Amino acid sequence: MRSIKRRLHILVPLCVLIAAVAIRAGEPWLVEQARLLVFDTYLRLKPRAYDANAPVRIIDIDEASLERVGQWPWPRTLVAQLTKRLADMGAAAIAFDIVFAEPDRTSPGRIARSLPGTPEFEALKAQLRKLPDNDDGLAAAIAAAPAVTGFVLTNSGGDRPPAIKAGFALAGDDPQPFLLGYSGAVPSLPALEAAAPGNGSVTGVPDRDGVIRRTPLILGMGEKIYPSLGAEALRVAQEATTYVVKSSGASGIESFGQHTGVSQIKIGQFVVPTDAQGRIWIHYSGTEPDRFIPAWRVFEDGFNPEDVSGRILFIGTTAAGLKDLRTTPLDPAAAGVEIYAEVIEQILTGSYLLRPDFAPGLEIVYVLIIGIALILLLPSVGARWCALLGLGAIAAAIGGSWYAFRTWRWLLDPVFPSITILAVYMVETGLIFLRTEGERRWVRSAFGRYISPAIVDRLAEHPERLTLGGEMREMTILFNDIRDFTARSERLDAHGLTRFVNRYLTPMTDVVLSRRGTIDKYIGDCIMAFWNAPLDDAEHALNACRAALGMRKELERLNALWAAEQAGEGPAFEPVRIGIGINTGICCVGNMGSDQRFDYSVLGDDVNLASRLEGQSKVYGVDIVISETTEGGASSLATLELDRLRVKGRTKPVRIFTIVGDESIANDAGFRARKARHDTMLAAYRAGDWATAAARLEDCRRLSDGALRRVYDLYAERIRAFATAPPPADWDGVYDAHEK
Repeated sequence: MRSIKRRLHILVPLCVLIAAVAIRAGEPWLVEQARLLVFDTYLRLKPRAYDANAPVRIIDIDEASLERVGQWPWPRTLVAQLTKRLADMGAAAIAFDIVFAEPDRTSPGRIARSLPGTPEFEALKAQLRKLPDNDDGLAAAIAAAPAVTGFVLTNSGGDRPPAIKAGFALAGDDPQPFLLGYSGAVPSLPALEAAAPGNGSVTGVPDRDGVIRRTPLILGMGEKIYPSLGAEALRVAQEATTYVVKSSGASGIESFGQHTGVSQIKIGQFVVPTDAQGRIWIHYSGTEPDRFIPAWRVFEDGFNPEDVSGRILFIGTTAAGLKDLRTTPLDPAAAGVEIYAEVIEQILTGSYLLRPDFAPGLEIVYVLIIGIALILLLPSVGARWCALLGLGAIAAAIGGSWYAFRTWRWLLDPVFPSITILAVYMVETGLIFLRTEGERRWVRSAFGRYISPAIVDRLAEHPERLTLGGEMREMTILFNDIRDFTARSERLDAHGLTRFVNRYLTPMTDVVLSRRGTIDKYIGDCIMAFWNAPLDDAEHALNACRAALGMRKELERLNALWAAEQAGEGPAFEPVRIGIGINTGICCVGNMGSDQRFDYSVLGDDVNLASRLEGQSKVYGVDIVISETTEGGASSLATLELDRLRVKGRTKPVRIFTIVGDESIANDAGFRARKARHDTMLAAYRAGDWATAAARLEDCRRLSDGALRRVYDLYAERIRAFATAPPPADWDGVYDAHEK
């Protein structure tokens, strides 16, 4: 037995170590996100030192410029004037962080077309048509300047490809499969593109958390490669004609026979190291006032040409109203144009952030060495000394990563080694101290407040049936909420409100527990419960629906009791009304929280849907709303379909039902006739047969007991509206909910 335990103390932590390495090799989003947050911290602690002599400036369409020159968009004649002045002052490149996708609405010809077609305007319109077009004037100014126009690559834009102004010399593997790819574009006007020496993408590409840490120098659309706005500005400033893209397999690129993507891009005389997707890590310095030149100053007679001569200029905006704001590691609302300036500055100064090719391998080898040492030493040396070893290894990982960043600007990950070392240590020490009675006490303590005592006893006797942590399984989730609780609570003092809520929640909780449900939590007056965890329940959907019917019956008893208590003591008692939402789907259930406090709870999109259905009970005027998946598991009950609904926050529609009664109602001939008429009305409505739907709707009203009055009122209103203004041909009968 001792030998078996010893092997478990080695095998289980070793499996944890191997799993951690496998997860790290797969680069899951959470691992990458943790690493990126550490890199953000390093950058905030030691940003790039700003060099005021770097020949990069931003011509800023700021708030002051909008006040002095006029609101945006400016007439293209004004933009042309700005371009000409900058070119005449010797700008090396003028890059527009603006997409001129539409013709200038202030052009004389467009103004003429907008005037009334009455005789008194004809002479004026004729004169306007003779005047030059504003866009032609801007095109002429761009053609005479080292200008770079912008375009946006999208997956939903038009199919006109942007113009490519430079050649691409490719060395090694084809970079196209590795690049960020798009299927459409929003380019500038063809005349402007044709006139410009350069044309670059202004597509913002943040990480999944919305933070821009890397930016692509080249991107793909179809089979073509396009440069970014910053890359084009640097190329035009050097009067270069070609980009040289080196990928794995190229001369001088070490890839060890692997297809690892892009490695570097040569722009004129500058060789820029990139990641596999052609992106560059941005070594931010943060916002610097010296980097900006307000646009209004350029128009002033006293403006000093030396401020722009020989510099790469980006024309963009910091005005909050124009919404060109991006999140960076240093600023949650940085001007988008400033990112291009920062990228070109670091290229010109050679101040690159690098994630070395050997970094992933180094991090994995380090974890394996320390992890195996802990696994072998802990059973014999003890937890205390191994804790010192583990803490020392974590400190070395963090310290070494910070040193590499400060000294060589390398991005080495301290998070993965630290978490893995800690996990191996914790798992092995946990195995050493694990005891069966401890499991039983834990089960009783953790679940005694949420599930029935009989289930707690079964879990305590068989704790192996409880999956600690989280697991994915099919669940049924119920939300129960009191209608107009806020208004009712305003009429009660603190003691009365507490007594009222407790008297309500106690019997409702008993109903849930009696139907094998688990109480997740109380949210004020709301009860959240679920079925099919921690123990299996083959009839979880049916049990949840029966619990809802039990709550309805219990509420009738409570209302009668409260009405009797209040009789003769002031205003008549207003009955309490509730809404119940139930959904069945795959959820994550397990221990959620922190080391200090946790709850056995359930998470997932289907939990949110159950909450949304509870909210829809108010819209449809019924007390119970269930999803089609729940109805499928409770088909023996008397249910009626309410709608095909797309709730807020979800794109996929769901059929929703209400529960009329139990099996005895479902087998009643009168209910079956009512259900048939109800289903016929819905079928006619979804087929667009408004006359038949309206007729069947009146049949439903006659057969109804009034419980679905609000439902039928809603359909009557929709039928009248659609009969007057029919829905589009592709209408699928789905109603989009406007309320949660």
